[in-house]
Amino acid sequence: MSQPANKVLIAAPVHPVLTEGLQNAGYSCLLHEKISRQQAMELVRDVVGVVTSTRLQLDKELIDAAPHLQWIGRMGSGMEVIDVPYAESRGIRCIGSPEGNANAVAEHALGMLLSLNKRIVQAHNEVKQGLWLRDENRGTELEGKTIGIIGFGHTGRAFAKKLMGFDMQILAYDKYNQQGFPDYVTRCETLEPIYQKADIISFHVPLQADTMHYFNESFLEKVKKQFILINTSRGAVVDNEILWLGMQQNKICGACIDVWEEEPITTMSMHQQTLLKNIASLSNAVLTPHIAGYSHEAIYKMSKILLDKIVIHA
Repeated sequence: MSQPANKVLIAAPVHPVLTEGLQNAGYSCLLHEKISRQQAMELVRDVVGVVTSTRLQLDKELIDAAPHLQWIGRMGSGMEVIDVPYAESRGIRCIGSPEGNANAVAEHALGMLLSLNKRIVQAHNEVKQGLWLRDENRGTELEGKTIGIIGFGHTGRAFAKKLMGFDMQILAYDKYNQQGFPDYVTRCETLEPIYQKADIISFHVPLQADTMHYFNESFLEKVKKQFILINTSRGAVVDNEILWLGMQQNKICGACIDVWEEEPITTMSMHQQTLLKNIASLSNAVLTPHIAGYSHEAIYKMSKILLDKIVIHA
């Protein structure tokens, strides 16, 4: 029988490959996918590990409530849900699995972009209403366009790979990644080439101090061409006020948005709900409820990657 010291709190949707693997490694799994913070404060008292996603924030208070905690596993990317510096100061390993959903995010970003450019969502809704509008739904091709990818980690790289076959010019900027760019991508030393040339700008960065409202009024003003904005990273990377402003001005000619500053809708302020409703009502916007990295395959891959990292380095 597993001892209390081997308990693990699973506070995220995971594939059985993770729970079964942890059990085989001697852990006892407490499954609470939709856990509340109050429940978590009680349950972490005698766990050695926690698996989380965006729902449960592992801040200092929660970490302090877990005196036996040895590791925290993050399903997917975005370690902002964990106070990593504090956890590491306590000797707690913080483990991410960004490799696991990179392909899912890349496919989703491409799907949103194609849906927008080819007016698929708009045309589909019109056909359902009995309308057959061809000229009004004339699409735009990706071939020959320039895209600027900001953040060239796992997801940015995966997205570029998908775009390679569309005969586009792919510009990429990453403040931290100074090497390892494939030959079909032009690495930018600064954002200036993206400001000058991009028809499409896509964000693939973590949420941290220097990326909070990365897309702001100053950024909007520096972009020279009318452009499509894609955000599948974190909602607060884009200032929604400026997104709405740019679309009203027609400086932003299209938006593909999977994440929002406040999520889900039930927790949004009235102002953020109004912004969301206004943007969603536009024919040149495609919005989804933070599902880009949430494919069936990604859940398995993230779970397997976490398991390997936890067990191998235990």
